[in-house]
Amino acid sequence: MTPGNPLDRTPPTSPDQALAIVRSRYAEPKLPDGTPAELRVEEFDIGYLVYAVFPPSVDASGRPQPAPPGGSKIVVSKETGETVTVPNYPSETAIALYRKQRQP
Repeated sequence: MTPGNPLDRTPPTSPDQALAIVRSRYAEPKLPDGTPAELRVEEFDIGYLVYAVFPPSVDASGRPQPAPPGGSKIVVSKETGETVTVPNYPSETAIALYRKQRQP
């Protein structure tokens, strides 16, 4: 995924605005049937964490399967509107990584 034009960054003031920024700059994730995946937003002190929610996968007999590896989450800065991808870690870990990357 590629972030949007750096000249069009507007800081979000709500989770809905952060979601709109992500939707305008990134491809919308799809479920296996082609429908759009649900996007969730978690607000924290310096940004918004945006990520897709996929239903658990099961094999032919209905047994749960592990989630496929990879993927990412997106952080939208409250200060600048900049978007940054972080690994698809649990939310608290992804936020901690973003904070660590922002330290001088």
